[in-house]
Amino acid sequence: MSFTPDLIAELEVLALFNLDSSQEGIKIHANASPSLIAAAKRLHEKQLTDQPDGGYLTSLGHDAVESVQLLLNVLKSPQPA
Repeated sequence: MSFTPDLIAELEVLALFNLDSSQEGIKIHANASPSLIAAAKRLHEKQLTDQPDGGYLTSLGHDAVESVQLLLNVLKSPQPA
C-alpha cells in the first residue's frame, strides 16, 4: 500500500485535531484547498468525524489521530548517527 495524495490529505486533516480536549473540533472552511475539503468529507464518510467539514472526532477518529500523531513523532525525531 502506498501513500496516495488523497491519503496524505486525510492524514493532514487528522493532524489538525488536538487530542488534549475532546471539546475541541476543527472546521475546514470553504476557502480551504479543494484537497483538504475533499479529505474532510472522506473522513466523515469513513465515520472518523461527525461532520463533513471537520467537526468532532468519533471514537474511531480519536484512535486514528493517536496513530497519526505517533507516526509524526517517530518520523520527526532525530535519528542516531
